[in-house]
Amino acid sequence: MIAALPRAQKQLLALLAALLFAAQIAQPYPDIALLQHIPTLVFLVASPWLLRRWPLSAASLACIVAFLALHTLGGRYAYSNVPYDDWASALTGTTLSDAMGWTRNHYDRLVHFAFGALSVVPVAEISRRWGGLTPRGAALTVLAWVLAISCLYEMFEWLLTIVAAGETADRYNGQQGDIWDAQKDMALATIGAILVLPVVRRS
Repeated sequence: MIAALPRAQKQLLALLAALLFAAQIAQPYPDIALLQHIPTLVFLVASPWLLRRWPLSAASLACIVAFLALHTLGGRYAYSNVPYDDWASALTGTTLSDAMGWTRNHYDRLVHFAFGALSVVPVAEISRRWGGLTPRGAALTVLAWVLAISCLYEMFEWLLTIVAAGETADRYNGQQGDIWDAQKDMALATIGAILVLPVVRRS
């Protein structure tokens, strides 16, 4: 089925598959790797059928792949341990945490913000193409999607914390001692969507 997809879309899916494979090499957190990477794997398996049944533009698919690529990197390092400070220090001689005064790893914040921002184009396209909505209706649908999925994901993390072993759950949900972690994550996703929404309203 993947052979029937446009070349640009096949290249995007191949890139994501390569990133997912690379993330498993010398996996530093094998006990939670499966939990982290299941969504990306399911998407890669289902996407040829989904894209044939409900075609999307290359721009929309690129947004989805970009988000899952960020998630794949985060999942490799259990989010809380993405070594961006090491990378920044190697490039500039200083760390982002020192420069910004951070006391926690903020990679998960970036991904929540990216979820909101990168949802705008595909969700708006689906709303307009398959739902027949106006640009205003599509914009409202984007906000509803981002808020609903962010809320459901935070509830999933909470339930996982209850069901899973303590250490594993703590490493998965990446709260890092912040009691307002869920609220901040949902707020950042919403801000990301709001900043990109003018693209929908102008189209």
